[in-house]
Amino acid sequence: MQISKNKSMSVESEKGNKFGLNTIFKSKMTTILIATAAIWVLFTFLTDGNFLTTRNLSNLFRQMSITGVLAIGMVFVIILGEIDLSAGSTLGLLGGIAAILNVWLGFSAIPTVVITLILGVIMGAWNGYWIAFRNVPSFIVTLASMLVFRGILIGITGGNTVAPLTPDFKAIGQAYLPTAFGYILVVLAVAGAAYLILNNRKNKLKYNIEVKPMGVDIATIVGIGVVSLGLVLILNDYQGFPIPAFIMLVLALILGFVGTKTIFGRRVYGIGGNRDAARLSGINVKKHIIVVYSVLGLLCAVAGILLTTRLNAGSVSAGQNAEMDAIASCVIGGASLAGGSGTVVGALVGALVMASIDNGMSMMNTPTFWQYIVKGFILLIAVWMDISSKNKK
Repeated sequence: MQISKNKSMSVESEKGNKFGLNTIFKSKMTTILIATAAIWVLFTFLTDGNFLTTRNLSNLFRQMSITGVLAIGMVFVIILGEIDLSAGSTLGLLGGIAAILNVWLGFSAIPTVVITLILGVIMGAWNGYWIAFRNVPSFIVTLASMLVFRGILIGITGGNTVAPLTPDFKAIGQAYLPTAFGYILVVLAVAGAAYLILNNRKNKLKYNIEVKPMGVDIATIVGIGVVSLGLVLILNDYQGFPIPAFIMLVLALILGFVGTKTIFGRRVYGIGGNRDAARLSGINVKKHIIVVYSVLGLLCAVAGILLTTRLNAGSVSAGQNAEMDAIASCVIGGASLAGGSGTVVGALVGALVMASIDNGMSMMNTPTFWQYIVKGFILLIAVWMDISSKNKK
């Protein structure tokens, strides 16, 4: 009896270790968050505390929104096991078209946005068509589109900056939500997190699947609440929640749900994990490729609108290298370039890392070439860590 009791206690201890502190400290996401905090501390020290001012943090999240929106779409492409090198040029072209519609043709904000979003879906579907139905590698298709779209942008604008935008359109990238709305977002974030976490726990228990201790789930919900409230308090202390950041969060919630809670999302992961097995199991791989690239095109349109309205102009240089920041964000956030893994949350955290580096180094007046060098090494290290972890397994 004593031996049985000791064995039972050992099993319980092992479970607690598996789902408790070890899980918390060994998770990749926790490591990334700790690294982000370290970056913030470093830049706070190097900028004499200016990095953590409410004004700069508000500006940081507004900057992050563009890379974040691109990364949300890019992570699904990477999960598929594909790549898109044209996202930056797509963003630039669609932002330029939006500026032309608004400034030169006199369209108001709503029709400008609608037309731009439709064109984004079409451009994304164009890439998907060549990849899915013509079997051209995604690297080549999107490399070609990168050149074509950038050339079209230069051609239709004549190499000129298109400005200024009308006030109603410009507000999309520069306005803020009322301060009271931020607290509503906190309540919704905590309620949504609690529902998803507890409902997931209930479903696992229903099918006798191991679950984390209740304390870990409660701590997660409380942590989300504390972080959300802290973020809102910081942003409200300046001018409120930036509309671009709000748009990014809404898109993250929608596509995060699609990726984890829908049949379509599970099939995307299945295709990325083993395309032949997915095809043999009856999944329409070509359709999923078209849809995923169309979604990325749509998000390129959103990012293009956000960038154009933030700058109050359409520029021929808009979006250059934006696809690299988006890819790096996804990889830093845990996505594997081999396909089959990655999350929207991870992509957003990666986007925050990239935006923090850009913002901090800009505040230090660091030459642009150093920013490229640092981000290049970060991407290299992130991929190396992903490969190393797979080799260990």
